[in-house]
Amino acid sequence: MTAGPAAVSASGQEDTRTRLLATALRLFTEHGVEGTSLQMIADALGVTKAAVYYHFKTKDEITGAVAEPGLRELDLVVAEASRLRRRGAQVDHLLTGFVDIVVRHRTLVALFSRDPGVTRALTDSWATRENFSVRMMEIFTGPEGDTNRAIAAHAAITGIALTGGAPQFADLDDDTLRAHLLDVGRRLLGRPRRVS
Repeated sequence: MTAGPAAVSASGQEDTRTRLLATALRLFTEHGVEGTSLQMIADALGVTKAAVYYHFKTKDEITGAVAEPGLRELDLVVAEASRLRRRGAQVDHLLTGFVDIVVRHRTLVALFSRDPGVTRALTDSWATRENFSVRMMEIFTGPEGDTNRAIAAHAAITGIALTGGAPQFADLDDDTLRAHLLDVGRRLLGRPRRVS
C-alpha cells in the first residue's frame, strides 16, 4: 500500500516543522531568543517568513515548541516517580530521570540557564502545567521537608541543570557527564552511591 498525497503532504509539513524547530534552537543558542527574528529562522531554513508563520504565529510559540519535548519528558518522570511507593525509590527515579533529561537536552538546558527570553516566552506553557519545581521539591524533600532537605534539593536541581548546560562541560561525552551529575546529585540528596 502506498501513501496518498495527503500523507506525503503531512509528512513534508512535519519535516519542515522539525527542521524549523532545530534551526530555531540553533539560532536561539547563537543569538538568544530576543536576538533571533522569525526572518532569521526563515532565512536559515531557506523558506519565506510566510512558511514559518504557517507553522507558528509567534516566536514565543516556537520557543514553547522547542522546549516542549524536554518539558514533556520531565512531566512524565515526575509522574512516574510520584507513583512509586517508597520515598527512596521516588527520589532515585526522579534524580536519574532528571539527569538523563538534562544530558539529553544539553543545548536547551544551556539556553534555559542563560537566556531570560526563554522564561518569558514559556510563561503560557508553564501556566498550563503544575509547576515542575514544586513537584520535584516535594519528592526530593519528602513529607517532613525540613530546611536542610529543601536547600539540598534546590541545590541539586539547580546545580544539575546549570552544570549540565555549562559550556565548559560541552565536550564531555554523555555517559561521563551523566555519571558525574548523578554522583553529585546523590551526595546532595543524601542517597547511597551506586557501585558500578
